[in-house]
Amino acid sequence: MTFPEHFLWGTATAAAQIEGGWLDDGKTPSIWDLATKKQIKTGENNHVACDHYHRWAEDVELMASLGVNSYRFSISWSRVEPEKGRFNPKGLAFYLRLVRALKKKGIEPLVTLYHWDLPQWAQAEGGWKNPEIVRLFARYARVVVEALSEDVRYWIPLNEPQCFVMIGHIFGTHAPFHKDVPALRTLIRHALLAHGEAVKVIRKYAKTAPVVGTAMATCVALPLSTKPEDVEKAKWYSFNYLPGELNNSVWSDPIYLGKATHLMKGKLSEADLEIISQPLDFIGLNVYQPINDNIADPKYRFPKTEPRNVMGWVVHPECLYWSLRFFHERYPGLPLMVTENGAAVVDTVSEDGEIHDPERTETIRGFLGAVKNALDEGIPVIGYQVWSLMDNFEWAEGTRPRFGLIYTDYETQKRIVKDSGRFYCSVIETNGADL
Repeated sequence: MTFPEHFLWGTATAAAQIEGGWLDDGKTPSIWDLATKKQIKTGENNHVACDHYHRWAEDVELMASLGVNSYRFSISWSRVEPEKGRFNPKGLAFYLRLVRALKKKGIEPLVTLYHWDLPQWAQAEGGWKNPEIVRLFARYARVVVEALSEDVRYWIPLNEPQCFVMIGHIFGTHAPFHKDVPALRTLIRHALLAHGEAVKVIRKYAKTAPVVGTAMATCVALPLSTKPEDVEKAKWYSFNYLPGELNNSVWSDPIYLGKATHLMKGKLSEADLEIISQPLDFIGLNVYQPINDNIADPKYRFPKTEPRNVMGWVVHPECLYWSLRFFHERYPGLPLMVTENGAAVVDTVSEDGEIHDPERTETIRGFLGAVKNALDEGIPVIGYQVWSLMDNFEWAEGTRPRFGLIYTDYETQKRIVKDSGRFYCSVIETNGADL
């Protein structure tokens, strides 16, 4: 099977990583805007980042030059609601200009309502530990949906809730830089309820028929072989092995099946599960590496010589195939979208002024081959979003890791399309026929 005729070829970004303009036009700080130099490995901040807030028109032209027909981006909550209960017309106008410019270029906007940048005013009231966060998020979602839904069909409430809970509140290495293990189940419950309430809001207030899905961090285990027993064992590890805050089933079973797994039994009521399991239109998967190194059985672990990117992540593109397959088998009936996938490299500008990044190109080629393999087996994949459109502020890692198809010179804000971007463009031109 070839790629579907209307396959969503795109790229993805997040507001806190690219926008900059951190106090412009009425915006107030998010928890990431207030990260200190000590909390970011390179001593940087995201106050300018890629300056996308001021250079968005140029960036839309670059997307069009890549040939993408979709673009996944997030809304900055504190740009839209700079103070509790006060909404900012200038912030909403920015996103309206962006989505209308995308539509004029034939690029479908895929809007993520929350990609980790909680307003500081909400954090001051307890953030995701505060039960009121569910109502606040639903109210914010309604304002955004009412403002943008004439031009936006695709909606994702939360990006990787397991990561902002785990890394931000359990490990304490991401904003808000807390270590609060006793709050784990409360945090999970509030995030899941916020997802469900936002889906209800989107269904009720969207002005065009909405397409609603997820963007979950979905690492899975690679099987030791393709023997049925090895495949089943890897699938079991994929949904049951990791700690609660990372476990695929802890997050996905309530959303897609309306069931609570072991960690959340007794914490999620039947009424909670009814809210959380609102009907969806697609399952979104963010996939970068397999979980084999986290498995106690040494047979699953990779040798130290295994290729890894600059994030330390094992480079095994077939993990995307197994992610799509395992999620399709566990949660049948919904199409899937790869909502994030890519490769981190430390890029440099060559003497010819170009960025030659064969490592990224070949990694993305492998990931796309994995998608094609899934399609060939009848797994319904509707889109693929490369992380990322451009190099950006990579959270606590700063700007050293580069994921972009487009190079960002942070001193001059010059953008340069990389070889990997040209490769991706060529793939899109043939709808994947050359893979």
